[in-house]
Amino acid sequence: MHIVITGANRGIGRELFDRYTAAGHDVTGTSRQGGEFATLDVTNPDSHAALARALDGKPIDLLICNAGVYLDKGENLADGFPAQMWAETFAANVTGVFLTVQSLLPNLQMENGARVAIISSQMASHTRAPGGSYIYRSSKAAALNLGRNLAADLAPLGIAVGTYHPGWVKTDMGGDAAAITVEESAVGLIDRFDDLSLETTGCFKTYDGEDHPY
Repeated sequence: MHIVITGANRGIGRELFDRYTAAGHDVTGTSRQGGEFATLDVTNPDSHAALARALDGKPIDLLICNAGVYLDKGENLADGFPAQMWAETFAANVTGVFLTVQSLLPNLQMENGARVAIISSQMASHTRAPGGSYIYRSSKAAALNLGRNLAADLAPLGIAVGTYHPGWVKTDMGGDAAAITVEESAVGLIDRFDDLSLETTGCFKTYDGEDHPY
């Protein structure tokens, strides 16, 4: 199985990359820095075009849109959340997901039963609105909506799309106080991705298999 994982250089993306590689799959991981991974800045259309050229003619079984940022942690309502931070966050967390799917759509169409997994957050849900983190919450809600609409449009092409809450994970983004390890999150997510099909397309699931309210 050929799997593409954006943002594979650290955190959940790295753990997924390592586990899929250890299981014998052909895994293309990406990062902005390149190095051991394919270079992809998800905010840059030219970078997407370059990756698409590199993968031209190679089917993709599973595309995991994991790359994302959380820039407004600690911002305050009085004078925080600058406009540029909104633009940068949405460029990575929303437009970046769309461009990734769009640029690699020909590869997904080459594989019968291809799947797209979008890593969002429980903070995308209208049921999780305690205030604060306005930019991140809004971007993840937009990514959730994007996933639902992609699911509708890609189903006739035989491609399933799911959106996932990975848990509150002990990463640079989640912090040391988080509830679960990257290992726990990755194991659960891999099971969820295995379950994704046209019958479940458009789902919003937690890493441990619960249906998350929108």
